[in-house]
Amino acid sequence: MPQSSARLCAIAILNPGSSENEPQVNETATAECIPVSAMPAQTRLYVDFCARALGAWLPADDCNRARPPLPAHWTPLVQLLAAQNPHCPASIDALRQGAGVVVTGQQVGLFGGPLYTPLKAATAIARARQSSAAGHPHVPVFWLASEDHDFAEINHVAWPGHRELAELAYDAAPPLPIPAGRVLLDDSITALAQRAAEILGPSDATDALLAAYTPGRSFAQAFAHFYARLFAGQGLLVIDAADRQFHRLGAPVLRAAIERADEFHNALIERGQALLAAGYHQQVAVAPQSSLLFLIDPASGARIALKRIAPSAAEPAGLWQAAAPAGLLRLSTPDLLGVLDSEPERISPAALLRPVFQDFLFATSAQVGGPAEIAYLAQSSVLFERILGCQTPPIARFSATLVEPQTADLLRRHELAIESLFAEENPGALALRLAARSMPPETKRKLAAAGNAMDAELTSLVEWLQSQDKGLGQSAETAAGKIRYQMGRLRTLAANFQLQREATLARHANAIFHALYPGGVLQERVHGAAYYFARYGLDLAELLCRRAADGCSGHSAIWL
Repeated sequence: MPQSSARLCAIAILNPGSSENEPQVNETATAECIPVSAMPAQTRLYVDFCARALGAWLPADDCNRARPPLPAHWTPLVQLLAAQNPHCPASIDALRQGAGVVVTGQQVGLFGGPLYTPLKAATAIARARQSSAAGHPHVPVFWLASEDHDFAEINHVAWPGHRELAELAYDAAPPLPIPAGRVLLDDSITALAQRAAEILGPSDATDALLAAYTPGRSFAQAFAHFYARLFAGQGLLVIDAADRQFHRLGAPVLRAAIERADEFHNALIERGQALLAAGYHQQVAVAPQSSLLFLIDPASGARIALKRIAPSAAEPAGLWQAAAPAGLLRLSTPDLLGVLDSEPERISPAALLRPVFQDFLFATSAQVGGPAEIAYLAQSSVLFERILGCQTPPIARFSATLVEPQTADLLRRHELAIESLFAEENPGALALRLAARSMPPETKRKLAAAGNAMDAELTSLVEWLQSQDKGLGQSAETAAGKIRYQMGRLRTLAANFQLQREATLARHANAIFHALYPGGVLQERVHGAAYYFARYGLDLAELLCRRAADGCSGHSAIWL
């Protein structure tokens, strides 16, 4: 890039509505908006949220609103952010002047994780720009979920290859469930990163990946370094709040989760029941002894769930229990509060409490999340109300499929809409569909004519027999279904014959499915983000930010 990261950062913050001097983007890239109802595997709760029909459960966002009041800990918080983000002084200066914050976040995945990770960042940046343009300066913040301990979720990445996904995994898993962000990369990361570079090819993004993932760095540090580089031009702050200083600032939330554990547990039970009664789901099942906290074991570093033992005559304040590697731990509430006072970094918020913890720290104006996080927030809103006094407005993250030129050519050739792919189960089904379309016109005409005539005659016959006798009509309906099935089978036989005549159809179907709907899952959840930045440059970050501002409430298809 012709400008330094700091200079680009300053431009992004101070002139959010201007394109002058911003990173160059592909102005020919186009996008289409697919309704959320057409997206595969979406819950009713998320569909209703995107349709703005969840107002009774979550507040609406308003970018024209001024930021919430600054918290008392603002100055030391900004100092901590500055220490972790020396690459972006303009964003830090904006915070010192009282700018608001739009937060998003993600687990610290290998080599940048899946594509939806930068889509989250782009959404937060777009929302911060909207507020800034409305006269309320805001800064986007990316929260590293470095305290999560499910290492198997984040130790791998997959990138599109010629015929199959190229999958890479970091196999040096920790022996215990320690926070994933604390896992230190050993010497094996060097060979793995070189293999990644061979797959991605030479690019600025590849250079950034090699510079980030080096021996001795933690997963959180490597991930932060990579994304700070990808979004240097957009003013994105990347933070890891797992250390003592951040936890000390957020201690009031952790203290409330200890002292009011039973109250919060009952409130979450009630909220879960209310969601189920309304036809929605609970993202987190609230078990009888579950709590909102994990404890970091001082000996092993393991992150272990704290179980709540109800108050009794012997223990009026109740007890806390954790299955540590060395044996079962039992702590009184005063004991646990003592840990919080002396070693706050050992008390880790669980999924339902974490958004409250981060919003207490930042006095967040809006929080960006995907389908799972929106469902979390529908549950944890009772915690927001009790701890912070109000719910931070959530925003559905930008959702997108990136269509590369060679894939776009195949879609145009076969007259396929991306939305239609979501109805196919596998590449074989898509191949049959392509074959049916490519059959000679006379074959298609005869099949259609026979099918329509047969269906009309069967419908008339079944209706007549039903008028004569109900039982006879039911038998006729069953027989007619079998006949229609055989007609469908005849269409499939004709399509299979066409597929054998045109071998390229199967290859095209495989290529399209592999590129846009791998394994029957949205591309953003499978393909690693680094692949697209390596192919299309770091300016892709700006393109994603601008598309995230388009206002599509469903799923975007971006034609690169």
